[in-house]
Amino acid sequence: MTDSPRYAIYFAAGADNALSRFGAELLGYDAYTGDEISFPQEALHVAPDWRDITADPRKYGFHGTLKAPMALVSGRTEAELEAACATFAEKARPMPVIQPVVDAISGFIAIIPAEPVDALQQLAADCVRDFDSFRPALTAEDRARRKPERLSGRQREYLDRWGYPYVMEEFRFHMTLTGRLDAERRGPILEMLRGRFATLKLDTLAIDRIALFRQDDAKAGFRIIGEWKLARTS
Repeated sequence: MTDSPRYAIYFAAGADNALSRFGAELLGYDAYTGDEISFPQEALHVAPDWRDITADPRKYGFHGTLKAPMALVSGRTEAELEAACATFAEKARPMPVIQPVVDAISGFIAIIPAEPVDALQQLAADCVRDFDSFRPALTAEDRARRKPERLSGRQREYLDRWGYPYVMEEFRFHMTLTGRLDAERRGPILEMLRGRFATLKLDTLAIDRIALFRQDDAKAGFRIIGEWKLARTS
């Protein structure tokens, strides 16, 4: 990985949204401001090593992936990517609305839809396609980092075509709250996170915007540099 900036198209709920504050507090990092935040005492009580548990998701900020992190291909600029985000958001489309729940997914804990939502799958697929011209070709090093030997045949095809294996029907929307946990540790942490999430009384969540995140170099956290509300069909 080079020290050139990387960019990602994510869902973030909005700077003043209670869900954004919920995620930022648990990760100890606010991607809107770049500020570090003290962890909730409840989290530290259940897991004194909470900083380590959340180390991986912290560097990305609280988000739901739509287009995975990428450097910019030679000849494309940040301003062009911002303009493409605005154009993408202006296209009217069905508004994805999910029933958010806290659950385990692939060994980590995240907010996920209780049931698949076709409009969300389509939104993610559109992001993958529409922003792919900004992505440089996958290098052999980047491909090896994804451990293709552990992927399915279809996932390897998507890795080679789109630079990321978990797209199209392999896509599962999630807003990550922890790194991977073994089953023994996962239970108490999951219970604590579900209890905290319940206080938000968030029965539905509209995926109503896209946010452009930037990572200045490999050691930096991702920051939100732009946000666009999605136009919706009537």
